[in-house]
Amino acid sequence: MATTPLMPKATAVWLVENTALSFDQIADFCKLHPLEIKAIADGDAAQGIKGLDPVLTGQLTREEITSGEADHDIRLRVADPKVRLPEAKKKKGPRYTPVSRRQDRPNAILWLVRNHPELKDAQIMRLVGTTKSTIQGIRERTHWNAAQLQPLDPVTLGLCSQIDLDFEVQRAAKEKPTPETRGATLLPAAATTAAAEAKAEAAEAAKKSGDDLSVESVFAKLKQIGGKGEKE
Repeated sequence: MATTPLMPKATAVWLVENTALSFDQIADFCKLHPLEIKAIADGDAAQGIKGLDPVLTGQLTREEITSGEADHDIRLRVADPKVRLPEAKKKKGPRYTPVSRRQDRPNAILWLVRNHPELKDAQIMRLVGTTKSTIQGIRERTHWNAAQLQPLDPVTLGLCSQIDLDFEVQRAAKEKPTPETRGATLLPAAATTAAAEAKAEAAEAAKKSGDDLSVESVFAKLKQIGGKGEKE
């Protein structure tokens, strides 16, 4: 169901000139601000716009207008269209960029390359409607105007919507493989304790063997000294 009438300002001009509806009612029906409706009534806005009768276009009935004029609390609604047109299918291919915005495409490409390096060339082409050679030239700094380019957000420039940009970024993140990098981890407590105990036991055994050797050597020297004394 349509919520905004066809040519809202022209419809508002006709309602202001031909009905006794309040400014709030007309603003609510045409999705405009009440002050804008007041400016239209005062002749300060929409000058030169020819009024469009919403009754003739089937968007409003005469009965609804009469009821709204009698009770200003009533809110008018756009009538359902009698004939529903099929939704237009989206054409695949590069996005069309208006002529006035085409000079901003290199700046938008530079912004995408710097802030979202995971995006593929095909994704950038869909977002801003450019060519692969232009993207490659900006990546390699061989573009004819590379020295003057400044990175600018394509959403702010009006080259694409934030929804489209987020969709392409999320899609690129899913397709990009995540390397499994594992940092250094601590050994289990049992392993470190066992190693420390084994080291301590080895040191103690070495100390004991050293003590035994020193005692035996002392006794051997004493016996030698005693034997020499008896012979003399």
